[in-house]
Amino acid sequence: MTLTTSLEAPTTAVPGLTAAGRAARRTRFLHWVAVHALAIAAGLFFVLPFVFVFLTALMSDQQALTRDLWPDSWHWENLRTVWETPGFLTWWKNTLLYAGLGTALTLLSSIPVAYALARFKFRGRNLALMLVISTMMLPPQVVIVPMYLFWAKELHLSGTLWPLIIPMAFTDAFSIFLLRQFLLTIPKDYVDAAKVDGCGDFRALVRIILPMARPAIAAVALFQFFYCWNDYFGPQIYASENPAAWTLSYGLESFKGAHHTNWNLTMAAALLVLAPVIIVFFFAQKAFIEGVTLTGVKG
Repeated sequence: MTLTTSLEAPTTAVPGLTAAGRAARRTRFLHWVAVHALAIAAGLFFVLPFVFVFLTALMSDQQALTRDLWPDSWHWENLRTVWETPGFLTWWKNTLLYAGLGTALTLLSSIPVAYALARFKFRGRNLALMLVISTMMLPPQVVIVPMYLFWAKELHLSGTLWPLIIPMAFTDAFSIFLLRQFLLTIPKDYVDAAKVDGCGDFRALVRIILPMARPAIAAVALFQFFYCWNDYFGPQIYASENPAAWTLSYGLESFKGAHHTNWNLTMAAALLVLAPVIIVFFFAQKAFIEGVTLTGVKG
């Protein structure tokens, strides 16, 4: 009798502990949902359009015109059809050239200027910074007519992407400002110690400053890459007359006009255009957020 009682006591206690644990877990989950409800709603607000594009891109032609939100059958061949569309691969190459070369030229030209404005003391430095910032207030539409006449009539570069790429070799105001704000947060003692060891300004910039400024450089690179990748206004002005120089943003408009009733193919094309941007941001978001956050520490 005593043995039976001793064996039954633990078995009756375990279910009570399990129920209490489940209740505690449920309470913690509900508390987490309540605290993060706004963030969850905002996340769904941004994610659901991409889900809609993805699901529509894999529908059939007939189902894409209905109110169905889930494909009856998955048509992965839609992506291949879009990829094999004449000109689509050329648009990809042009966009990679524009975004990659434009980003590299922007970094090469903006980093020395930002370093000079952040570290060198010379007469008129604040005025130069104000002039750089003031250029950000000038819309590109204001100067597009004289700029187009210059590139088209004087240099005969209309129908190409070079009128968009070459100016990036002469710095970008926003990139200069962002990099300067970050360079101001780096203690001057590092540069002074490097100069004591025999480093010049250029060597100190390359060996000391640039490794410490990687978050800001990554942020500037992503900003410029996304701008070039999504740019529609520039290619429309300079490259519209030559289909061989079209980018994805401009070519997508032409593709949409040719397949205005095939929403599945239109969504598949949009998905292929969006995919590289999403992938790049997914892998570089940590450096991007860190760079944007730290650039406002000191002004």
